[in-house]
Amino acid sequence: MNEMLWAFGRASGIISLVLFTVTVLIGIVTRSGRPLPGLPRFSVALVHRNVSLLAVVFLVLHVGTLLFDSYAKLNPVDVVVPFLGSFKPFWQGLGTVAFDLVIAIVVTGLLRRRIGQRVFRFVHWFAYAMWPIAVLHGIGNGTNGTSGWFLLLAVASTAAVGAAIIWRLSAGYLEKSGARRSAAEREALR
Repeated sequence: MNEMLWAFGRASGIISLVLFTVTVLIGIVTRSGRPLPGLPRFSVALVHRNVSLLAVVFLVLHVGTLLFDSYAKLNPVDVVVPFLGSFKPFWQGLGTVAFDLVIAIVVTGLLRRRIGQRVFRFVHWFAYAMWPIAVLHGIGNGTNGTSGWFLLLAVASTAAVGAAIIWRLSAGYLEKSGARRSAAEREALR
């Protein structure tokens, strides 16, 4: 049973990381106002939300199964308080920090209408911190963290997210200069 929990915990962590990578990429596309190939523009936000939810489900499965795994030796405090774990506390702590950031992003997403767009957007920016912290956690704490295939996955994911962030910061990011002006005007009104 413990080997099954360990294998499922490991697999769900890898799947979660891949899904969070896709979430960050689609989130950047969503903000640009551009459609994804084969999808109408309005669908991009829905895909972003659904992939995000799926990533969170796999993250909860990752953490939940490792709570019951005798090898991981996680306890409920380790899940929310970083750097206290008994197994590789630094690397496990990075996972806890990433998990805490995901919780904050999800909670503010659920309360978006009540807390306002400004608070939601501020907390949502933490996704840019959560993602690399999660990658480092996977490399440092994961059973396959230093294996060739996982490092290749991490490098490819980092290259994709890095390129998307560079695009996000570029002058041509928003689809139209009018959209850029409208975004600036909307921001000034808040």
